[in-house]
Amino acid sequence: MSVNRSSDRDRCAPDSATALAEEFAFVDVRSRLLFDRLLLIAPSDATALISGESGTGKERVARLVHAFSDRRDKPFVAVNCGAFSETLIESELFGHERGAFSGATDARAGWFEAAQGGTLLLDEIGDLAPRIQIKLLRVLQEREIVRVGARHPVRVDVRVIAASNVDLPAAVRAGRFREDLYYRLNVAPLNLPPLRERLDDIAPLARHFVDVLSRRLGIAAPDLTDDALHRLRAHPWPGNIRELENVIHHALLINPKPRIEAADLRLAVWVPPVTAQVEAAPCVDRLGEAIDALVRAGTTGLLEQIEERLYRSAYEHCRGNQVHTARVIGLSRNVVRAKLVQFGLLTVAGAN
Repeated sequence: MSVNRSSDRDRCAPDSATALAEEFAFVDVRSRLLFDRLLLIAPSDATALISGESGTGKERVARLVHAFSDRRDKPFVAVNCGAFSETLIESELFGHERGAFSGATDARAGWFEAAQGGTLLLDEIGDLAPRIQIKLLRVLQEREIVRVGARHPVRVDVRVIAASNVDLPAAVRAGRFREDLYYRLNVAPLNLPPLRERLDDIAPLARHFVDVLSRRLGIAAPDLTDDALHRLRAHPWPGNIRELENVIHHALLINPKPRIEAADLRLAVWVPPVTAQVEAAPCVDRLGEAIDALVRAGTTGLLEQIEERLYRSAYEHCRGNQVHTARVIGLSRNVVRAKLVQFGLLTVAGAN
């Protein structure tokens, strides 16, 4: 089944789902395979795990899963797990009772209760602290939550979709993410290919953004020339769909003409964030020898020193791009951003 066949699509879901599907294009063969898998997963209540680079449209896909499910008329709630501190995320997810902590003047339901009967997207799931991971595992097992400060559980009927732009299996191996929680989340995996691997989606997505953003700006939608489309197709899109949308938005703002030319496209210079493993292996060996020497020398505060050097080198190599830096280090952008602020490499204002 393919999104390009309108009869198949319309038979499966209302117009809202069809519109969401068009936002993702689903023209390239890899995207069409993803969509076919999505249609198989959506009708069930299975917990889904959406993985993909930053900007690949994970929330759009989660909304599609919801729109093609029997829960489509119930709430869809999206929560960014990296946007809250460890102390706050528990209350945000599970709610709290009056007097549970300082400032809790009233009882409040959490996001699980807000999504009752519907779908809850837990974005950037890899940012959850170990203590919250344990609580989430219990919620998935028991289908009930306990508000902070409460003694009695509350039953919840919620389909959970998790999303991550970090390598969760690697995080499991490194001890940063619970293995049992990973397998509980990874019942129905959906892996989103980066835009550079779904070239046939670039032109329809670009035209979609031209139409949508032109209406928003109150202007006539210009045409994209063949040279402009060729340049878009040749770009590696490190920021994926989000970057493409921003490029089209900028072109519309600066271009009053009825056609968008290649020269109107402001495309970032791509810096490859990783080197070949064969080149990295000797460097890793030398790094191990240096760490051994520092340990034998009785160096104190070693972890923070090594971390600061790592973040500084990666950030400089990626020319100040937080997304690329996060990809090099292998952590989520929110975690990396906090570390960049900690080490004075990024101001708090620049972190927003």
